[in-house]
Amino acid sequence: MSFGFVAFHYPAPEHVEEFVGQCHQVAEAARKQPGFLSVGVWVTEDGDAVVTTGAYESEEAFRAAAEVAREMGATPDGLSDLEIKPRRVHFLRSR
Repeated sequence: MSFGFVAFHYPAPEHVEEFVGQCHQVAEAARKQPGFLSVGVWVTEDGDAVVTTGAYESEEAFRAAAEVAREMGATPDGLSDLEIKPRRVHFLRSR
């Protein structure tokens, strides 16, 4: 059973491009982790939210990759200094 997430981030309008760039850096690191399946970085049409997605072979693979992301300053909870409100993260399991 695969494990994934979708996260809605709300960077300040003047920081959207910088935030997207940071997301792509984390995505590149994720691609190198064992159990990686996919990653995506999206921006809503109105530009209000950056949406990140990811999928791994297992929750364990995700948790290990999340540690690498934490070392880069990316965490699934809380706020970065570029965000103006808390992100919303949903964890998913394939069925």
